[in-house]
Amino acid sequence: MGVTEFCGKKVTPIGVGTWKMGGGDSPDPRHDTRDLASLRMALDRGVNVIDTAEMYGNGHSEEIVREAIRGYPRDDLVIVSKVLPSHLTEPLLRKSLEHSLKRLGTHYLDLYLIHWPPADLNLVDGALRTMEQLVAEGKIRSIGVSNFDVEELQRAQDALRREPLVANQIEYSLLDRSAEKQVIPYCDKHNIIVMAYTPLADGKVARLPQVEEVAHRTGHTPIQVALSYLTRHSIPIPKASQPKHMEEILGTLGWELSTRDWRAL
Repeated sequence: MGVTEFCGKKVTPIGVGTWKMGGGDSPDPRHDTRDLASLRMALDRGVNVIDTAEMYGNGHSEEIVREAIRGYPRDDLVIVSKVLPSHLTEPLLRKSLEHSLKRLGTHYLDLYLIHWPPADLNLVDGALRTMEQLVAEGKIRSIGVSNFDVEELQRAQDALRREPLVANQIEYSLLDRSAEKQVIPYCDKHNIIVMAYTPLADGKVARLPQVEEVAHRTGHTPIQVALSYLTRHSIPIPKASQPKHMEEILGTLGWELSTRDWRAL
């Protein structure tokens, strides 16, 4: 059984990511209509974890999420965003959060992450204490990090005084399982939810012979098998701009790999 509750809300086994929706390093609105259709398809099927970041499309990804969630009950959704490591001083962090909230059209974030460890890890301590203040102010509900190794996770936990470290978002797929050695066991032990980005390795996992074999045996697609594997110890957040690709991803819902097939992979 994978994650069923996240940030105090019941969640589906997978969420959706938004990297490169709305542009890469700068805004690009050319595919907004298609991206919105894909996100709303996921929301209509009950997926309620949406991940974004101030960096994505230089904020335009957050604006797309705002439009996607319009009309859906906000309190049913888990909205996640991330602050750049160059914005970790208290004034910049607060400014980043206010900008993200405005772009997202919401009064609070369910989860706010440090996007990756800064070169000066001393900045992490102050940033996390600022985040605790933001929890007290009701602007964020939970605190997390992204791309942190075990030593960095320990430091983050030591820095927090009143709030737990809820999540660590990392790259994790059947083609990149390095996190299974140390990071995931540590997170499991300390009740830190793992969010898996790039869970399909740009589709490469679908061509793995072992995945194809399990897919054939179970009657699911290789993409669905690869995602189901990850749900055992993480919330994968695949991105699909094309609604037809999102439809395949959503086929991961409603079933899970047997222990035999999970161990085979």
